[in-house]
Amino acid sequence: QVQLVESGGGLVQPGGSLRLSCAASGFGLDYYVIGWFRQAPGKEREGVSCTNSNDHSTDYADSVKGRFTASRDNAKNTAYLQMNSLKPEDTAVYYCAVTPGSYCSSSFSVWDYDYWGQGTQVTVSS
Repeated sequence: QVQLVESGGGLVQPGGSLRLSCAASGFGLDYYVIGWFRQAPGKEREGVSCTNSNDHSTDYADSVKGRFTASRDNAKNTAYLQMNSLKPEDTAVYYCAVTPGSYCSSSFSVWDYDYWGQGTQVTVSS
């Protein structure tokens, strides 16, 4: 059974940091593209990052460049999203998603991904 489980969300003050984890089970992450998305109340789900499976290079949305770092540890079958310098506008439910393949598509489209986690809430507030 393919499953993705996110963890690490919570309440943090502006300027703070959180690290999200995405643990995969039922399959190996080695040959999957990994995406992180977020969805704020009343807004569409938006792409945050996408990490290739071959060279582990990552594309980021402009809104998080320089603040967020996505990584993957295939040995642990887990992906991570390190979020620094958090802002109130980063508040959202964060999801990881995967699709088989080597390279990220040029767009952060939800339709590119086959499997999704259940999401973890991140709230940035003082």
